[in-house]
Order: sequence, then C-alpha cells, then structure tokens
Amino acid sequence: MDAPSRKQPVVIDAAAIQTLDLRALNPWMERPLINLLGDGAGLELQYNWPRDSDDPRELSECPEPRLWALRADAIYPWLPLVLERSGGSLIQHVAMVVPHDFSPSEGIRFDPQALEIWITHRFMLLDHLGQHLPQSQRGNLLQMAATIGYEVDAAFWTLLDQR
Repeated sequence: MDAPSRKQPVVIDAAAIQTLDLRALNPWMERPLINLLGDGAGLELQYNWPRDSDDPRELSECPEPRLWALRADAIYPWLPLVLERSGGSLIQHVAMVVPHDFSPSEGIRFDPQALEIWITHRFMLLDHLGQHLPQSQRGNLLQMAATIGYEVDAAFWTLLDQR
C-alpha cells in the first residue's frame, strides 16, 4: 500500500453501516497478513453516521455502527492490531465491541470483566495465528493492550507456551 493511502482514514459511510458492508476495508485486508501486520498500526477508521445535534450518545452507543464494528471484528480478528492507536481508532473500536460507560470527566471506562474476556480471547486467537507467521506478534499484542489501559501478566504467555 502506498504511503499516501496509509495516511487517509478509511471512511465507513451510513450505507455501509446499514448493510454491514466491509468493502471499505478491502484495500487493507486483501494484503497478505504478514505485510499488513509488518506495517504496524496505521489504519484509521472514520464513521460517517448521521446523528441529531441533540443526540447525547457516543458513536459506540449507536447500535448500527456498533453492529458494523462487531462484524468487522469477527471477520478480521487481527483488525485491532492494525488500527492506529494515538488518534483513538483502536479505543473507538474496542468501545464498539466491549461494554463500557462513558463519563465526560473520565472518558471511556471499560467494564473490567468484559475487557479481560475480550483481551484474553483476542490474545489467544492472535497468538495462535502468529505461530503461522515468521515473527511473533506478542509485542504488538502487548502494545495494543497497553493502549487501552490493560496490563498482561508475563505468566499468561508461560501458560500459553505450555500447550
């Protein structure tokens, strides 16, 4: 993928959201997984979902975009590894798929148990997938978890390596 297109957000419009159309991700997801993961976290998603100006909900509280994100997460389980982190795409995606509360003063507060289940499942899935790649994705997984404020005990990897 050329450099300029990596800097452009992928726009998810209302029609795509309403029909669960993931084609906007095709330029990214049609690439070989090793190349995609090797390029790092750079995919920015921009949801163009219409809301009334007096709608107090956060985007992640709207069922339609949330359903689109759940489908994207199911079809492309490695999506969180390639979402950009500093601008909020990863946090927004996790908010779409993990129960949370939002406070204007504290921001997003993920349900701790739900976040632990999602992270554990994702780590197991992506660590297994990473075994078929030339290099481990554990460092990338740890960075992803740290971005959303989750720490992973080193004993977790020891447990996985016993299998």
